[in-house]
Amino acid sequence: MQDGTLPAAMAAPDEMAIRGYFTRADGRFRFARWGRPIVPAFFGLDGEAERLWREALRAGASIGGLAVEEEDPELGVNFLVFNVAVWSELRGVPGMDRLVPDIERLLGVLEATGANQYRIFGFAPGETSQAPGAVRIAITLLRRDTSFARFSERSLALGQVVQGLLLWSDHAFTRESPVAVIEGIGRAVVTPRVQHVLRAAYDDALPDASDDPAHAAALAAVAARSAGAG
Repeated sequence: MQDGTLPAAMAAPDEMAIRGYFTRADGRFRFARWGRPIVPAFFGLDGEAERLWREALRAGASIGGLAVEEEDPELGVNFLVFNVAVWSELRGVPGMDRLVPDIERLLGVLEATGANQYRIFGFAPGETSQAPGAVRIAITLLRRDTSFARFSERSLALGQVVQGLLLWSDHAFTRESPVAVIEGIGRAVVTPRVQHVLRAAYDDALPDASDDPAHAAALAAVAARSAGAG
């Protein structure tokens, strides 16, 4: 069994389920996928943990056929993950105020709400004023509080990187996890359900971005064909 994969026998999610993955709490449908290879940089990890995160990223990216490379010609790196014990540590990161606009306000909100993770996406210019373009950068801020202690490093890494591979809804994984653990061997993998969505999302026939809820029907159709072929 390959890293990051499970047998594709589980039925692909239907249109309504997929629409839920990309409909935000305010009711807006927003879908966007990466339009370039991913170039990661991980901060706050020791050597072994960083190896596991890089392995997890490659496993997740391979599901959608995404390349993981060493350098982005425009940005240098474009998939950044910051691991901290307390949010205030980010105030000491050089250039963070340029990387994350209004970082002081954001940190105040994260501290006040007790949040332990936050993701920021940047987009290439869209073809219309309504739809965002393809994802060009993703930044994950992760406060390693005690709630993460029950996860292995690989499980944590895989769950976090999957959430950076698409512009998921802000509540997509509040009731389900994108990661499962194979019983008996304890290996964390992306769930078949999320695998189907990732594969469909990166189908060459589909656009990089859409704010039209009807896009969920196209994703569901591709996912169903993929599941049937598997």
